[in-house]
Amino acid sequence: MISLLRRGLLVVLAAALPLMANAAPGQSAHDIVQDTTTRLLADLTANKEQYKQNPSKFYDALNTIVGPAVDVEGISKSIMTVKYSRKATPAQMQRFQENFKRSLMQFYGNALLEFKNQGITVSPPKNECNDSTGDKKCDRTSVDMIVKGDNGATYPLSYTLNKVNGEWKVRNVIVNGINIGKLFRDQFADAMQKNGNDLDKTIDNWAGEVAKVKQETDKAIDK
Repeated sequence: MISLLRRGLLVVLAAALPLMANAAPGQSAHDIVQDTTTRLLADLTANKEQYKQNPSKFYDALNTIVGPAVDVEGISKSIMTVKYSRKATPAQMQRFQENFKRSLMQFYGNALLEFKNQGITVSPPKNECNDSTGDKKCDRTSVDMIVKGDNGATYPLSYTLNKVNGEWKVRNVIVNGINIGKLFRDQFADAMQKNGNDLDKTIDNWAGEVAKVKQETDKAIDK
């Protein structure tokens, strides 16, 4: 039986994936969430049995959907922090980005296939320009939603999106008050310390660190 935590993660992933769809020119961050949630969940429902028979095909599909509209470079640098990213070579950064995406797809893909959508409510749109002075160009916003799991529990989610080359891209997610980006940053710093500041070793073993973050998230949500 799926635990409360895993149910929560299923909900998070199902709700998060619509954010990764490519936006139409000029489309707001809120519209991306609102317009694509139904379509993506319908696609998952239609292909779920096929994906269960061939999980690797599902991982590839997730990577195709997620890749284009996530600020992978920004997220990777944020996880490493300036302390480590400024020392990383372009090849190391590229390898870390690839390992990060692949490990997420593998660890969460199977769980997502068990998701039973009981309701997703996108909150009303916010003012997407968070600069109160109005003098600076808006480049960051957030989109909130409430997701109901098949166990009846509800989960508040808040996505942070940045504008990268004029397009909204996902940068972070807060689940039930848990800052996922911070969890990854803390895990990376801890792994570097344990590995004697060996960046290559930390990058190559990052899949294991993603698994640890998943466990920590599960414990926190389950409380």
